[in-house]
Amino acid sequence: MILEVDALRSGYGRIPILAGVTLSVAEGEFLGVLGHNGMGKTTLMNTLMGHLPATGGTVRFKGQDVTQQPAHTRALAGLGLVPQGRQIFPDLTVQENLRMGMAGSKTEDLELLDDILGLFPRLQRLLDRRGGALSGGEQQLLALARCLCAQPKLMLLDEPTEGIQPSILEEIVDTLKALRERGLSLVLVEQNLEFIAALSGRVLIIQKGMITGELSPQELKNPETVAEFVGMTTA
Repeated sequence: MILEVDALRSGYGRIPILAGVTLSVAEGEFLGVLGHNGMGKTTLMNTLMGHLPATGGTVRFKGQDVTQQPAHTRALAGLGLVPQGRQIFPDLTVQENLRMGMAGSKTEDLELLDDILGLFPRLQRLLDRRGGALSGGEQQLLALARCLCAQPKLMLLDEPTEGIQPSILEEIVDTLKALRERGLSLVLVEQNLEFIAALSGRVLIIQKGMITGELSPQELKNPETVAEFVGMTTA
C-alpha cells in the first residue's frame, strides 16, 4: 500500500471534523471519496498533506509514519495536493507557475517541463499568460500540471470540477487516466458523480468525518443506491 490511514482525527481548534477515518490506497490505485459539503472531505485532504495537524490516528506513506511530518517533508517524499479553489499564483505566468512547482525536483527543468506540457497541450499556447487571466478550467489544468511538476507518487485532488466547463473535465479525465498508466496513485474527493465514477476504482462514502461505506463506480449509476448511501441524486 502506498497510503495507509488508521483512525485519523483532525479539526480546527476545538472543533473536531475527522472522527476516525480509516482507508488505504494501493500503488497505482485511484480512490474516490464522495460526500456532501461539510462532511470532512477537504479536512481529510489537508490532514493527509500535513497542512492540518492530526489529533489522533496515523498516516503512513510508502511504509513510513508521516503523521507528525510537515507538508514540505511529505511533498519531498512524493505526496502532492491540488487544493480546492486551485490556488495558483494569479500574478505569475503559466510558465512561472509551473517552475514554482519544480522546486526541489531532481529532473532537469526543461526535460520535465516538456513532459508535463505534453500531457497538457492546452497550456502550451498559454505559457506567457498570467494565471489570473485564465478561465476556471484552464486554471484547474495549471494547478494539476504544477502539482505534477513535483513528480508526486500520490496525488490528492480536492473538488476539481467546481465551475469547470465539460470539455475541460473530459481533458482532465483523459490526462489522469494516462497518468495512471504511468503508475500515479490518486485520492479524489468530489461531489460530481459522473466524474468520480469515470476515474475511481472504488468510492468511499464520508459522512460527519467518518467513512460510512464503499460503492463501486457502477453503483454510482443507480439513483436509489446513491440516495440511500450518500443522500445525493444523480439528476
